[in-house]
Amino acid sequence: MSKIRVTKRFHFEMAHALFQYDGLCRNIHGHSYNLEVTFIGEPKKEPGHPKDGMVLDFGDLKKIVKTNIVDRFDHSLMVNSLFPDSQMEMLNRTTNRIIVVDFQPTSENIVTNISEILQQLMPAGVSLFSIRLFETVTSFAEWFASDN
Repeated sequence: MSKIRVTKRFHFEMAHALFQYDGLCRNIHGHSYNLEVTFIGEPKKEPGHPKDGMVLDFGDLKKIVKTNIVDRFDHSLMVNSLFPDSQMEMLNRTTNRIIVVDFQPTSENIVTNISEILQQLMPAGVSLFSIRLFETVTSFAEWFASDN
């Protein structure tokens, strides 16, 4: 049977700052991120079953990504763990939605992080095919399983 890809789009708002970056992005700033997640698998072949013909119910795909990515990232601030403790203390006084990561929170690293999270949550018979993360309307980073 043919393998089919299914994709769902998501949106979240998130701020970040690039530690010791030599440009404006060293400052805390936010983006309206758009995320496209594509799974691949063989459609269910069970005539009479309500999910016959589906690779993955879009509702299930939505639940996986919304629960583990969107709900966690939306209206959060992502910063590198290399930020000094004094700066982290100040940030913690201004918000309780800080995500501290062990990488520079660039679009490239964020999309890789998302892939690592989602790959652990794949239902049987379905694989993560690709992720596209738009940081702006004209700029995005992509992750493909075939490249990794």
